[in-house]
Amino acid sequence: MKKRIVLLSSIMIIALFFVAGCDKKKEEEKPKKTGGYDYLVLVNKKNKLPDDWEEKVSLVTTKNAWNEKIQIETETFEQYKKLKKALAAEGITIELDSVYRSVKEQQKLWDEWSVEKGIDYVTNYVAVPGYSEHHTGLAVDICLKIDGELVYENDDMLKEEEIFAKIHEKLADYGFILRYLKGKDDFTGYSYEPWHLRYVGSVKVAKEIAEKGITLEEYLDSTKK
Repeated sequence: MKKRIVLLSSIMIIALFFVAGCDKKKEEEKPKKTGGYDYLVLVNKKNKLPDDWEEKVSLVTTKNAWNEKIQIETETFEQYKKLKKALAAEGITIELDSVYRSVKEQQKLWDEWSVEKGIDYVTNYVAVPGYSEHHTGLAVDICLKIDGELVYENDDMLKEEEIFAKIHEKLADYGFILRYLKGKDDFTGYSYEPWHLRYVGSVKVAKEIAEKGITLEEYLDSTKK
């Protein structure tokens, strides 16, 4: 009888470890919420940054390609460094350009460009303060370094299709997606930007979005059905 009880106890313990392991795996696959904010937050021309976002988001200070101090969400930066290292192994060098931008900074940019370029220009090319994905700290604009020279002008980067294709292939492995896809302007509100990456907090979600060739808007709509 004792042997039978011991055997049953052992089986129950093994089963509990298995269930716990499965639950942990499921938990790891879900997009995380850290410090009260959601890595799948949607900020675009129609969706405003949550009011308490800037108070909760965890930012780290680093430097961009021009040695200027910038800020980026903590986990996004850690994953970016892994992506950068993986690309370097293939001979591709990426650098940070524009990352986190506060609502206050966006307002200042909006006001300055309204005076310099006119309201029609800013309406078409500058996000309304509070509606820029850069407010999240999860959006990453990169530039390239080719033969020791920085390539950062939009028109010049658009010509580097082969390099960006290789970059885009690796994004999902580190929880990133290409935010503004070709031909998806109606969903995102923005034209194609091969340099604008977005961290979504989950490799599984990033891979699903990449494999389906959809936008974050389309993915979030599909989860509501």
